[in-house]
Amino acid sequence: MSYRTCALVTGATGAIGEAIAKGLAADGEREVVLITRNQDKAERAVQRIRRETGNAHVRFELADLSRGDAIRDLAARWNGPLHILVNNAAITPRRREESPEGVELQFATNVLGYFRMIRAFTPYLLAADGAQVVNVASYWAGGLDLDDLEFRQRHYNNDTAYRQSKQADRILSAAFAERLADQRVCVNACHPGDVNSTLSNNLGFGGHQSPEEGADTPVWLAIGGAGIETTGRYFENRRKVSCGFSKDRNTMERLFEACEAYG
Repeated sequence: MSYRTCALVTGATGAIGEAIAKGLAADGEREVVLITRNQDKAERAVQRIRRETGNAHVRFELADLSRGDAIRDLAARWNGPLHILVNNAAITPRRREESPEGVELQFATNVLGYFRMIRAFTPYLLAADGAQVVNVASYWAGGLDLDDLEFRQRHYNNDTAYRQSKQADRILSAAFAERLADQRVCVNACHPGDVNSTLSNNLGFGGHQSPEEGADTPVWLAIGGAGIETTGRYFENRRKVSCGFSKDRNTMERLFEACEAYG
């Protein structure tokens, strides 16, 4: 069989991330690469997906996406075009922590991780001549403070930090969509389903949907379900939803510049 496309999924050993990877592997038409920090979890996830889909073209790469150098190294190891990038990796530590670079960990992973992945993989997305970027965000979003992105002045609360990070992801999706629109790269954001996961439990929530239900909208977007020209939009349950965050151009440009400054 000729594998026509390649997909990359971050946070691919979590409940929703693995389900996204499995959904993308299911039709046997693409290579799927799982990005994760833990080799044991990655090996088990790859084995499960291969077994359940029959797609032998599933593999993993290790990277700590809270670190800029790790993302740059990951991109340097990449070969060939990238047709689908799903930014899904997110964490919700209950106490304020910092990345090895000294950046508050939710912002480093949930926001800078998405930003840096798109930046680092843009050459490979362009080589695909028509690519989809899906940023897994949330309807649970808001409270962005551009003057205190890392909770150095505010009291850290993991729910507040998570909502800020998901607002930022929605805004950055629109910002990248504008910048890449003329280069046949579509960038959209979405809310996944409400799944009982480590992330949701850390926030004090459960979840009433299966991982597969949670992965439905991200997978649908990734394979072009909204149309190959749809970009800069936010989706819930496969439907476009107006995103007021993305209409504030001043905030969009300030956030983009702030992320650029981290390198």
